Amino acid sequence: MEFYAPLPHTNALGIESLSRRKSLQAIGAGLAAFYSPLTFTESRIEAAVRSGTAKRVIMIFNCGAPSHHDLWDPKPLADSTVRGEFQPIETNVSGIQVSELLPEMAKRMDKLAIIRSVHHKHSAHNSGMYWSIAGRPYKQDSTLINPSPADLPSFGTLIGWLAKRDGYSKAVPPYVITPKPHCDSFVYLTPGQFGGCLGVKHDPFVVNDDPNSSNFKVRNLTLSEGMTSTRFERRLDIMQQLGSMAQPIHSTTATEMDTFHNEASRVISSGEAGDAFDLSKESDKVRDRYGRHSWGQSHLLARRLIEAGTRFVSTVNGPSITWDTHKDNFNKLKNSLVPPMEKAYAALLDDLDERGLLDETLVIWMGDFGRTPKINNDAGRDHWPGCYSVVLAGGGIKGGQVIGSSDKIGAYPDTRPVTPGDIHATVYWALGYDPSGITFQSVDGRPIPLTEGTPIPELLG
Repeated sequence: MEFYAPLPHTNALGIESLSRRKSLQAIGAGLAAFYSPLTFTESRIEAAVRSGTAKRVIMIFNCGAPSHHDLWDPKPLADSTVRGEFQPIETNVSGIQVSELLPEMAKRMDKLAIIRSVHHKHSAHNSGMYWSIAGRPYKQDSTLINPSPADLPSFGTLIGWLAKRDGYSKAVPPYVITPKPHCDSFVYLTPGQFGGCLGVKHDPFVVNDDPNSSNFKVRNLTLSEGMTSTRFERRLDIMQQLGSMAQPIHSTTATEMDTFHNEASRVISSGEAGDAFDLSKESDKVRDRYGRHSWGQSHLLARRLIEAGTRFVSTVNGPSITWDTHKDNFNKLKNSLVPPMEKAYAALLDDLDERGLLDETLVIWMGDFGRTPKINNDAGRDHWPGCYSVVLAGGGIKGGQVIGSSDKIGAYPDTRPVTPGDIHATVYWALGYDPSGITFQSVDGRPIPLTEGTPIPELLG
């Protein structure tokens, strides 16, 4: 396991010093505020929240961090040590180009919004993933960290929490991660993806099996063989009677156990969750369309889950930090990483659109951070949080546009710098939630807003 620090002070790439860069960014941000609709009055936020069209979210997360240079933000005019091997291609939106590795996405650019100026400061995988999915920095920039009850929650956790607050009663879990959790090497799990300060009752349902497996089945979601619903209800009645005779235990743990018991009983009794996770109900044609691999079938599972009522599904294009291309970046992207990802991504967008679900389903594509402008001696790119790309579609997102730009080598935002918090705020806004007006409590009881970011109005028109 290797740790790579960001390179903001390095001059080998011909990058301006950090202090000068910050000054230019501050000026740019001020100018952007002058001509862009970035000032949110209270009435504008209220109107935007009322008009939110999204009802659910699917997040495609590329653990390990894909190269923005080689996918969404090509730099054909840069030096050969920066631009890489791939050429840009035209898309179906005039003036917007993407890498030749993304021909299917090029055909669907009218549905996509690319943000090319996302940035943060954590260069280690787990802390970088935390900043991306929780929208705030972790207390230390490290890969060697694990979840704790003090963690701030991801927006998947918070969207599930909001759903339960609003009376969520579907049989399927409100927040699901498939096929594995965000992590580095399956030893260090990414903080922020679980319940954290909201409690374990808001943990996601994590699918730990491969959806592409021939015998894939999520266990314990249906009645066991030979058990009838009548017998199951009778057993629940007996347990309730026995429980009423016992001395009550007043503790958080006991309350959470009761919550788990009640939710598990409801899920198993209905059988609806088991049906939603059952990919055998899909035709071979549909399964082939997504791709017969873990990523493809996870994307298909995400579509089935949001149809059944799940509010947030994170499909982890891993396993672990698969996209960590310090070596042989170009061959890995071309031959093993991008083709299955793009096939599954395109199939998901098309399937949602054909089923009339895309307008109400916000699809996010992101990773931990970006990768270095300069290609290293191993034909790879290293960690780079200074600038990277995030892509959104559906859920009321205005497609066919690019938000922000990176500088000439893709090292830092050149115009319209965007933070992960701004993306979170936009997601909440699209879902109809006031991102700054709704709060949750930290472990020490402090009220914390859903995000400290600012919605990106250009994305939602």
